Amino acid sequence: MEKVTIRHAIQADADAIAHFHVRVWRQTYRELAPAEIYAALDENRRRNTWRETLSANNPDQIVLLAELEGMLVAIGAAGAPSAEIFGDLGEIKNLYVDPDLKRQGIGRLLLSKLASHLRERGFPGVGLGVVDGNVPAMAFYEALGGKRIGEYTDHGPIWRSQNIVFAWPENVGL
Repeated sequence: MEKVTIRHAIQADADAIAHFHVRVWRQTYRELAPAEIYAALDENRRRNTWRETLSANNPDQIVLLAELEGMLVAIGAAGAPSAEIFGDLGEIKNLYVDPDLKRQGIGRLLLSKLASHLRERGFPGVGLGVVDGNVPAMAFYEALGGKRIGEYTDHGPIWRSQNIVFAWPENVGL
């Protein structure tokens, strides 16, 4: 992990982020997402979303990239909460690590940096939603001290997925 660098994403990264996001998302949700959603959440749709996200002038928002020897190996994004269930917690909106590089500390490092940003922005803690059935992600967040605080339906761009919410209150660091 010593060769992994973390940096802020810029507008010019949108294409690379979209490509990476689709590749990892499809591996993660192959068995969880309905077939029509799996097909519809393609690189073009993701590119447009990432371009919009990266062009927003929102100081609460952060998008970080992890690179290994110049190659994108993980993405993370966080900002103000998108659903009532998060209350006043900052929200981790995306955290994707190349499946070939999991269990090497990259996800933990990104999550920690995203959480630090949210706390610096004044959020008293951090929360995130995990698609119900994504057992590896749930185990990862539980291993990092995340507590299940509820469930909600994510009204994402086209998939209304059921999600489990994990939270780290103010007194629990990541």
